[in-house]
Amino acid sequence: MKKHEMICIVCPMSCHLEVDLDDAGQVLNVTGNSCNRGDVYARKELTNPTRMLTSTVKISGALYDRLPVITSSDIPKGKMFEVMKALAHVEVVAPVAMNEVIIKNVCGLDVDIIASRSMERVH
Repeated sequence: MKKHEMICIVCPMSCHLEVDLDDAGQVLNVTGNSCNRGDVYARKELTNPTRMLTSTVKISGALYDRLPVITSSDIPKGKMFEVMKALAHVEVVAPVAMNEVIIKNVCGLDVDIIASRSMERVH
């Protein structure tokens, strides 16, 4: 059996977790968490780590040159650079509404890229 120490990042408590793993790397037990979210986080982080991705895409016809975007849900950590490459080729035209889908099903992950703010057209 192996032990793995980590700090939970789900909330500001930053609990110090200790995770017991079997020889195959499967999570047996999680301790040190103040709430159930710490247990869920540790298990997910050690088996299938995911992250929300925030970035920007080009926008024309708006006050600013970049539109902030975010994934509609978390994506596999290993796919972050692939999604960023896809975003590098995107340019939208104002106006854009907050939560508008910019890319549907990005990289085949069943996750959309959505606008995280509205931008009006500037004349």
